[in-house]
Amino acid sequence: MPEPDQPSTEPPTRPRRMARKAAEWALWIVGALVVVQLVGWWRAPELPDQAPGFVLQDLDGGTVALEDLRGQTVVLNFWAAWCMPCRAEVPAFSRFARGNPDVAVLGIAADGSPDELREAAENLGMDYPVLVADEATKRAYGISTLPTTVVIGPQGDVRYAHSGIMLDPQIAFAVRQ
Repeated sequence: MPEPDQPSTEPPTRPRRMARKAAEWALWIVGALVVVQLVGWWRAPELPDQAPGFVLQDLDGGTVALEDLRGQTVVLNFWAAWCMPCRAEVPAFSRFARGNPDVAVLGIAADGSPDELREAAENLGMDYPVLVADEATKRAYGISTLPTTVVIGPQGDVRYAHSGIMLDPQIAFAVRQ
């Protein structure tokens, strides 16, 4: 038996090794998420203080004007049906839209025909309106990377912009800013 002030030379037990490995993996995952968040902020488009207005067509032929949403927080998620990170984040935006009916979540398709977008929206279970972006809107919002998310405050002020995939905690954080 070792002296009380000497470390044990017995190898760690299997549960202890597994716990140590799990902690190492958790640190790597948290570190990776922090890096993804920082890169998303860095790559986000430079936007004016006030969100550029737009009137875009939805998949049913109606129109949505940003001005009509004044008074509530608006989340614009620029995406495309062929974009795998865009597709991966749709469930998080759908959960957010269902859980936060006071926030207008809009999926703004940067590419694709209405038929392709309708099929993608249905297959992905998008629980929020899908609009078809025009060139002027993509230019006004500086869309060069997909996905890109912009949060607009109730008075039309740009509160947050992020390029890259966003998951549940990131969306909630962005809207609460």
